[in-house]
Amino acid sequence: MTTGNDSHTPPTAAEPQLDPEASVIDVDAASANAKGWAADEEEYSDPFDIGNTKNASHESLKRWREAALVLNASRRFRYTLDLKKEDEKEQRRSMIRAHAQVIRAALLFKLAGQRAIVLGTAVTPPTPNGDYGIGLEELASMSRDHNISALQQYGGVKGLSKMLKTNTETGIVGDDELPQRRNAFGSNTYPTKKGRSFLRFLWEAWQDLTLIILIIAAAASLALGIKTEGLDDGWYDGGSITFAVLLVIFVTATSDYRQSLQFQNLNEEKRNVQVEVIRGGRRDKISIYNIVVGDVIPLKIGDQVPADGILINGHSLAIDESSMTGESKIVHKDQKSPFLMSGCKVADGAGTMLVTGVGINTEWGLLMASISEDTGEETPLQVRLNGVATFIGIVGLTVALSVLIVLLTRFFTGNSKNADGSVQFVRGKTSIGQTVDGAIKIITAAVTIVVVAVPEGLPLAVTLTLAYSMKKMMADKALVRRLSACETMGSATTICSDKTGTLTLNQMTVVEAYVGRKQIDPPEDGSQLNTAVSSLLDEGIAQNTAGSVFPSKDGAGIDVSGSPTEKAILHWGVKLGMKFDAVRSESIILHVSPFNSTKKRAGVALRVQTDSQVHLHWKGAAEVILASCSQYMDANGSLQSIDEDNKVFFKDAIETMAAKSLRCVAFAYKTCETDKVPTGEEQLEQWTLPEDDLVLLAIVGIKVGTLKNYTNSHFQGIITFRELSDKEREQVAKRISVMGRSSPSDKLLLVQTLRKLGDVVAVTGDGTNDAPALHEADIGLAMGIQGTEVAKESSDIIILDDNFSSVVKVVRWGRSVYANIQKFIQFQLTVNVAALVINVVAAVSSGDVPLNTVQLLWVNLIMDTLGALALATEPPTDQLMHRPPVGRREPLVTNIMWRNLLIQAIYQVTVLLIFNFSGKIVLNLKNELPEHANMVKNTVIFNGFVLCQIFNEFNARKPEEMNVFEGVTKNHFFIGIVGTTFILQIIIIEFLGKFATTVKLSLNLWLVCLAIGIFSWPLAAVGKLIPVPQTPLAKVFIKPYQRCVAARHNSS
Repeated sequence: MTTGNDSHTPPTAAEPQLDPEASVIDVDAASANAKGWAADEEEYSDPFDIGNTKNASHESLKRWREAALVLNASRRFRYTLDLKKEDEKEQRRSMIRAHAQVIRAALLFKLAGQRAIVLGTAVTPPTPNGDYGIGLEELASMSRDHNISALQQYGGVKGLSKMLKTNTETGIVGDDELPQRRNAFGSNTYPTKKGRSFLRFLWEAWQDLTLIILIIAAAASLALGIKTEGLDDGWYDGGSITFAVLLVIFVTATSDYRQSLQFQNLNEEKRNVQVEVIRGGRRDKISIYNIVVGDVIPLKIGDQVPADGILINGHSLAIDESSMTGESKIVHKDQKSPFLMSGCKVADGAGTMLVTGVGINTEWGLLMASISEDTGEETPLQVRLNGVATFIGIVGLTVALSVLIVLLTRFFTGNSKNADGSVQFVRGKTSIGQTVDGAIKIITAAVTIVVVAVPEGLPLAVTLTLAYSMKKMMADKALVRRLSACETMGSATTICSDKTGTLTLNQMTVVEAYVGRKQIDPPEDGSQLNTAVSSLLDEGIAQNTAGSVFPSKDGAGIDVSGSPTEKAILHWGVKLGMKFDAVRSESIILHVSPFNSTKKRAGVALRVQTDSQVHLHWKGAAEVILASCSQYMDANGSLQSIDEDNKVFFKDAIETMAAKSLRCVAFAYKTCETDKVPTGEEQLEQWTLPEDDLVLLAIVGIKVGTLKNYTNSHFQGIITFRELSDKEREQVAKRISVMGRSSPSDKLLLVQTLRKLGDVVAVTGDGTNDAPALHEADIGLAMGIQGTEVAKESSDIIILDDNFSSVVKVVRWGRSVYANIQKFIQFQLTVNVAALVINVVAAVSSGDVPLNTVQLLWVNLIMDTLGALALATEPPTDQLMHRPPVGRREPLVTNIMWRNLLIQAIYQVTVLLIFNFSGKIVLNLKNELPEHANMVKNTVIFNGFVLCQIFNEFNARKPEEMNVFEGVTKNHFFIGIVGTTFILQIIIIEFLGKFATTVKLSLNLWLVCLAIGIFSWPLAAVGKLIPVPQTPLAKVFIKPYQRCVAARHNSS
């Protein structure tokens, strides 16, 4: 295992690299930040401060939901974990498991009674099913009930395979009959619940409380307008508000629906597991959906059982059935207990199975069909943004309430005037209809402020950028299984990487070989070997393997299956002259001791058919095998004792090959006396193969294909990590570059220690032994090609091409997610602050708001939906990789963002308030009619405000850089949205005056508005020269907000 602080890894020219502060264990920023907030955390527990949602408790998830200020719960919590459905899902699991347990218990009781009466039980003869000798119901019943009597009645595995027209060795021959098998026995799929329809999204977008109030107000305004002014002119006020609200609902629903489709496609990819199958004597990888009844499936450690089946043969096969039974119990499978359940994991051993049930005809299929609906998952950033939205919402509600009180007070005290100077309300003179209409306009203005102020779309911007990033990451060969991992990767301070298959290619070749004390050069020259040595090596290579050799599809050569190491050894054996099938037919396998990461070796016991001798063959890590050997066989076939001199020679040979970064594997054998070999099947299953007094046959050095631009790692000292004390481990963890021969517990301890020190740890791995570390890490990255299903299930992201450069791309996208959200926050807060201040100051001073309901709804659309689409889809840049990682507790709104947004907001407020109070003078409208002059002034304010936001979107792209236009032409989505917004603004001003309460503007006034907007560009550049303090401003303002949230939480 290689940690991300490996100083021997040079930067790659073609790829932007992790910042040095990120690749070395960099906890300074994170720990300093954590200490800075520690005091606050002691006084107050922020419900929105969830560092990692990966293993968060339901209590903490429930707490932040209760603390959040929400106007539309169905939309806000759409992509969060549905706690109620999660509980229902677990209840369904328990019910199905209990159902299965009851059936099995009843069956065992029944069989026990039958055995007490008579040996053997009669089973109804199978009913033919088309061309097959057994029907679907008999197969499903036998598998579901684990009916061993039925299996025996059908003739065991051999008899069943004949009924299913398959071969237990070579599997199904040809693909022509696959459709026929699917028709007869079903496909390996289960019904999934359809995703939400577009109408459902429209309905959910409609649930926003403020929009409902606006619709009610618009309906009242419409009725009053038609009654007082007639149908021709009276419908404009209410109709325009209704149209604006419907437009907001439609655009929101469309955006949400597109996100939903992207998530559906990604979920389908996650479920489409590739499994190995034997068909026509070849081993091929196919989609789990393409498995049919009658298929022969090889199983090894870490695999998921892809369908219900019966064990054909197995060696120390142990199955973890906890996913189906709910009990953490490993079940050993043999001919007495041959039934395998879909969805379970192979914990140990190896074997092959005959598929007897697929899809909905399995318990796993029933379970998946009942809980297939994705209940969502929140991410840490999403939770924190809910906190930000709540903070802004509380401020917005306070402002809206203040505006409402001020405007109603001014209205009913006669201080509100119309554009022509007449008083709006005079007690006893103003009609009830006019009074109600005036009050409705004030209420709609206040409610619209709430619509703009409460950023309902802010937390959903996370899902938008995550959906976009996940889609792009798929193109970069990374499949995201957990949303939170996508953003957490941007905070990763240390990457602990498996070397083989990640930092190195999974292409291995035997390049050095020692037989006895003789080095075979070239290593594949079999003529240098004695016949006895060659025969034993062939036997050990062909029989002591989980791989296979078979003719290629074109018949011109051979194909080899298995792990990369297995493939290298089998290729070497073939080059030496080994005839794989012939060698395997010359002996019978009695017992297998499969390889696992603890033993670091694999063994097999064979009975040779020619002389009935029993041979034990071992292979594994060279130093482990050598320690068990007392003799070696030289190249001439003579046995020699391994004395001290020979032991030193072999150790030096191993170290020399290791220094060249070769993987050293040794082969040894032993002849076992026949009387010491168990005879019964049960005794053989329990037999522990002898591991001492072995005869060393060969040591080979396997070259691992090294990735371009990565040097070979070498050891700089030996320590046993697991034997250190906690304090010693903390001191050593920061200095470790390479952990050689690390056990699963070593990897887990390293990850736990690094996390304890404050690191955000990413772990890459491919084996079952990596699963604990992958699960423990903040982000687990499993290899998609060589990774086992157990490793993939424990991971958060699957690297589809097993390439470390893809891991670097994941980091880029992770940082991009965080950066894009910050861009959107800066943009949205600028709009919020400016719109609120302009309307509040104008309302308090003059009793009127320059930005009316329809205009603010359009601004909200620009800000919430279109702004999110434009900024949340910015692709990652190389500059992101030169920054240090983002700390867990770092404020979302940095001091740089505060500086940028305050400069823009102050500029917008100042300019637009000048126009509000002195617009008639500045725009030379003194000679115009008062009502028209007021309309022109308000139109210029509205137009200037919208154009400020359009131009400020460019500033938001690069909060810290001077050149905000860099790369903008490559982001067609951004250009398209900004261009569309600008065109729609022109249409609103020039053609939809009655709807938006605007008038057409002259060319000069358009130039004035454009100048107001464009000035934000040089202003932003100058503003970036202003230095900012190191202490986060958020810390200064957090105390009153904390007290407010705490009060809300306590009251609920």
